[in-house]
Amino acid sequence: MTSLTDRVVIRLLFAITALGAVGCARAESGPADEPAPARVRIVEARRTPIASEAVLTGDIQPQAQVNVAFRTNGKVAERQVEVGDHIEADQVLAVLEPLTQKANLDNAKAALASAEALQTQAKMSFERQKQLLAGGFTTRSTYDNAEQELRTTQAAIDSARAALGTAQEQFSYTELRAGVAGIVTSRSFEVGQVVQSGQTVLVLAQDGPRDAVFNVYESLLAHPPADGTIAVALQSDPAVTAIGTVREVSPTVDAKSGTVRVKIGLRTTPPAMGLGAVVVGRGRFAPRESVVLPWSALYRYDGRPSVWIFDPANGTVSIRPVEIDHFGPDIIALKQGVEPGERVVVAGIQFLRPGQHVAAAEIAGP
Repeated sequence: MTSLTDRVVIRLLFAITALGAVGCARAESGPADEPAPARVRIVEARRTPIASEAVLTGDIQPQAQVNVAFRTNGKVAERQVEVGDHIEADQVLAVLEPLTQKANLDNAKAALASAEALQTQAKMSFERQKQLLAGGFTTRSTYDNAEQELRTTQAAIDSARAALGTAQEQFSYTELRAGVAGIVTSRSFEVGQVVQSGQTVLVLAQDGPRDAVFNVYESLLAHPPADGTIAVALQSDPAVTAIGTVREVSPTVDAKSGTVRVKIGLRTTPPAMGLGAVVVGRGRFAPRESVVLPWSALYRYDGRPSVWIFDPANGTVSIRPVEIDHFGPDIIALKQGVEPGERVVVAGIQFLRPGQHVAAAEIAGP
């Protein structure tokens, strides 16, 4: 029968044997397995000629607008048009109360009638003195006075006729006419209102060519369309289209929107493109070379757009800020930051860190 001391020694021997077996097993298995490197896909950067397209929204506006005003003072007695009405060149748009002008016209007519009556009397006197002078029954001075009186009355008639013409013209100013055909776009007077000569009361969009007007960011003006034309389509019906060219570019930038107003003169305006109609303009700009990458390559690092660059020499990645020229439906075009020939990570960028070893597989470019 074994003693207590013998049993303790036997247990210690078993424990040492077990530890030795574990150590041998670890020695055979080698050191702990290291984590596998992240797998990414890369693409070689190349310069590609691209022709960008700008899509803008604008509206149809007239190329010429006319501010219509009365040519005399007065109180509005009648208004015959509303905003949106189409008017003809000689159409009466409004009428002033013609009390003063009518009185001046009547006075001018009366003055002319009086001058004509005086002329008739002077003519009869002159004819009588002419006959008397031929018979030797009057003096030469009396004859000359009669002739001078006839000429004076003739001059008075000419003056009265001129005054009558002025009064008739002033009377015609009580009727407002535009002088050109077009569409009323604005009205700023009512019946009973007293208006001054030259005060704009109507704004008229003159019939004729139309513009498609867009607010364009200044950067787009640095590279105008390759052929100088813009395709314009009606937003509510894209089948209604027109072609135009740049007619006017505003010399100033709008302080609120930071855009420049550009007017595109339309060659022909479809009837459906009425004033104020919303249109969509498309312009293809001159092609230029740029490094093009898939959208998946774009990464935001330190608040700036960046991409991951793969170094094939040591199998690591690094982050690099880039400047974007423009965005496409599924690509980005870089202005600078990546040189042709460099490898850019386009898949697997979510868990990368600078200097990390990766396993890269190269794919075809975008």
